[in-house]
This record gives sequence, structure tokens and C-alpha cells, in this order.
Amino acid sequence: MTTKNLTPRINTEIQRLAAECGYSEAILSEFAHFVLGKKPNKPLTLPQLKQAVYERFGVKDTTGLKKNGEFKLAISGMGKLNYGRKESWEAIYRKWIGVLPHEVNEKGRGCVNSINIFKYDMPWKAFGLDPKQSDTEDVKKAYRELSKIYHPDNPETGDAEVFDRLTVFYKSLTEKF
Repeated sequence: MTTKNLTPRINTEIQRLAAECGYSEAILSEFAHFVLGKKPNKPLTLPQLKQAVYERFGVKDTTGLKKNGEFKLAISGMGKLNYGRKESWEAIYRKWIGVLPHEVNEKGRGCVNSINIFKYDMPWKAFGLDPKQSDTEDVKKAYRELSKIYHPDNPETGDAEVFDRLTVFYKSLTEKF
């Protein structure tokens, strides 16, 4: 069984078929994974999410986590969290660990370069850039290209919310507020 992600060519074809024929991107993606002999990642269970967060903050349980100063500071801007709900643990995971396995190469509204920009604050990934090798001009170029796609004046692919979020990402990378 292969463990590679779908190629950009396959992803482009999935998007084209979805747009032109009205097929579901999720179903086409599942079919591509089936043909390639691999299955999409399953969502982490609540115990797996908790364990990953515990390891990230160096604690053994939720009680220790709530007492941990680094954790308190980390979640201070996240609003009220319900530690009995999986959604809260997923939000912590997204913010402090990374992309959830089942959301890798996510497709659909708000997904730019395989990252859901409404769930993740990952501007470099959304712009498809390497933070260690890219400069301000690279950011501007990537933003211009994405703007052509998502600008609200584009009748085919425009999306004001996506465009606004990309603009926030752009400003955060170019330090122009």
C-alpha cells in the first residue's frame, strides 16, 4: 500500500470534474485513494487527541494540563473550552500541534493549497511557500495569484470570506497592518 498523497495532477483533475460535472470532490478523492490502494486517514479518537496534547505540553492528564502555565497562556485567546468535547481538543491540536491526520489535503470551501484557512493559521502553507526560503516578493506574488482566484469580483471562483482571510494572512507575512 502506498502512503504518498495524491499528486497535484490528480487533485486538479478532481477539482475540474467536480466543477464541470457536479461530482463531489470528497467522493472523487476517495475513489482516487481506492484506485491507488490507500485509504484516507481516520479522525483521531478523543483519547488520541488528549494524549497528543498532553505530550505537547509535558503533562500526564487533564488536571495537570489545566495547571500548566504554558498551556494556560497557549489557550488564553481561544475562548471557553469544554474539555469533555472532542471539538475543543481538536481546536487545541490544530493550534498547537498541527494538521489533524484526517484533514491533511482537505478539499472544499476555504481550502487553499490543501489547508482549510478557516481552521488553521498557516499562512505560509496557504500561500504554498517555504518560510525559510521565501521573501516578501514571493509572498506578494503568491497573494496576487490567489487574489485572481478568490477576489469577490471573480464571478466564477470569487469568495469574499476566503479573500478576506487570505488578505489577513498576507498582511501578517508582510507586516503591513
